[in-house]
Amino acid sequence: MMRFTGITFDPNFQRNAERQFTMAQKCIDSEALRRSDPYVPFRTGMMKKSGISGTVIGSGVIEYTAPYAKPQYYLNRGFGKEGREPQKRHKRSERRIFLRPHESRPQR
Repeated sequence: MMRFTGITFDPNFQRNAERQFTMAQKCIDSEALRRSDPYVPFRTGMMKKSGISGTVIGSGVIEYTAPYAKPQYYLNRGFGKEGREPQKRHKRSERRIFLRPHESRPQR
């Protein structure tokens, strides 16, 4: 007969898991901002700067704080890579990186 006594976890497991999740989220946020930069409408550069200053890296939310950001985000016709909904177009164009991010970065 076998007796099951339970599973014991490392007492630091939750803290380590949360720290690793936070580091991963910061990496994802900064990469999303960096890689979507060519898709953001650019006349004076203020929209790009508002995305950098309005985003809290690690929060999981990219926020453009310029007063005209919402109409630009949804209505801009743009040219080239610039245009409406830059993050959605960026994800579509580079979806391979989003699906398998570990393949796009060098191994340590």
